[in-house]
Amino acid sequence: MMTVLLHLAGGVALLTWGLHMVETGFMRALGASLRQLMGRSLGSRWRALFAGMAITTVLQSSTATGLLATSFAARRVLTPIAGLAIMLGANLGSTLIVQAFSLHLGWVSPLCLIAGLFMFERGKGSQTRDFGRAFIGIGLMLLALRLLVETMQPAEAAPAMRAILDVLADQPLPNAFIAALLTWLAHSSIPTVLLVMSLAGSHAIPASTALAMVLGANIGSALNPWFEGNKGNDNLRRRLPAGNLLLRGGSCLVLLTAVGPLAHALGRLWPDPGALVADFHTLLNLGIALVFIGLLKPVSKLLERVFPDQHGTADQPDAPHYLDPSAIATPSLALTCATREALHMADIVEDMLRASMPALLGDDRQRIADIARRDNAVDRLHEAIKLYVTDITRESLSPQDAARAMAIIGFVINMEHIGDIVDKNLMELAGKKVRGQLSFSHDGAAELSRLHQAVLDSFHRAQSVFMSGDERTAQALLAGKPNVRELGRLAADAHLARLRDGVPESIASSSLHLDVLRDLRRIHSHVCAIAYPVLEAQAPESGTVRSRTAETKRWQGVTGQA
Repeated sequence: MMTVLLHLAGGVALLTWGLHMVETGFMRALGASLRQLMGRSLGSRWRALFAGMAITTVLQSSTATGLLATSFAARRVLTPIAGLAIMLGANLGSTLIVQAFSLHLGWVSPLCLIAGLFMFERGKGSQTRDFGRAFIGIGLMLLALRLLVETMQPAEAAPAMRAILDVLADQPLPNAFIAALLTWLAHSSIPTVLLVMSLAGSHAIPASTALAMVLGANIGSALNPWFEGNKGNDNLRRRLPAGNLLLRGGSCLVLLTAVGPLAHALGRLWPDPGALVADFHTLLNLGIALVFIGLLKPVSKLLERVFPDQHGTADQPDAPHYLDPSAIATPSLALTCATREALHMADIVEDMLRASMPALLGDDRQRIADIARRDNAVDRLHEAIKLYVTDITRESLSPQDAARAMAIIGFVINMEHIGDIVDKNLMELAGKKVRGQLSFSHDGAAELSRLHQAVLDSFHRAQSVFMSGDERTAQALLAGKPNVRELGRLAADAHLARLRDGVPESIASSSLHLDVLRDLRRIHSHVCAIAYPVLEAQAPESGTVRSRTAETKRWQGVTGQA
């Protein structure tokens, strides 16, 4: 008996881990595209429903889609109606995954594992590696399902297993509770429903028990976004998970009261118990979506009343403070609001940049994590400012206001890229240094600190350029570019000299040292890019400025790559 339970637990663990690999693989490979798809779903509740279904089909997790929607709603990018429609679509999308895995395609598992491993090994540092990770996850999930079926076939006749299943038979509430608990632990209803499908397909449990467990899995799946997204005292983050729990969880609780007659009626239509589980799961969520898609407006009003936006954003230091929607009708005033918010964003980026060097030179994991978390705030502000300025440009703008709007967009794009470099590059290097127990040489640390201080000084000057629009300050900012380049070159030459001399610390940390130099120079390039719009505005006919304008377009493009 213990052996059977151990094999079952191992199969569920493998199924859950495979699901995690699929989710993380596709999120890394397609995360930006999925966010854009969600952003394009704002106009219609039906479009939002299909977007939620599509995103969940890719990510293989309605919880992940729910958390994305909650994040958008907390930033006021997503309306409650669109957010709830995305949640309904996400629930429906998770059922399509169960339908796909219910097909008996034993040859797909080894094919996915082989192809995934090849892509994972050959695609290092590329999107191919992320797709390989996702394919490995799909292969593991299919393998886990086969193991579960093979485990249950001999276990069905075991006396102890029969006794447990007989006790649970015709007990809808305990069965639903067990399934909800398993779903909450697995962070997804998919492994639970697939397990129930395996148990029902091997005739280990009756149809009434299977349907009660499917209802419990749906309740548990509605609980996951609530517990995962309900962090801090932010009512905006609570609305969508609460609405999803109300619609999905409430419907399942109602159906639990009639699960016996429901199982008897459906059992006549579906002679295959495994197919009954998969199809009931799909029909349940399809019915919830069709019933409530037309009632989302009153539901959203109820959620706004239960979870009012009492505190606004004043109590959140990293939330937008100055983006006043009522000022958009007056572009000059709205641009001033956007400028203040852009400087607020720059203050956060400056804090990240200032703290990056102590984090690199020290071994404080907490400081590294704190800096990385601040980048989420930078991303939120970048998106909020960009959307706000876009709304301003819908009004009729004077040439001066139009130029200022583009300068603000360029500034926040560069700030966002600097934050990304600090988070995804410098802090990644700091983490490697801590994990590898490495250290920079005394001279190497001093060189990095000098270059970092020079970049920080230029950063302060760039803020002044953006705020004042002064041509002399902009020229002074660009005049410092060769000095920073020379500092980086001298630091690299000195490091190579230490390598020739066999300095142990320099040899061990050589790759990290050179990567830090590269990333600091990249940050400085983004800093200097802030000067070009000012010089262009001051002397539009200058040939020198025209050459700078070409570089401005390169830096202020959507990618802003250094």
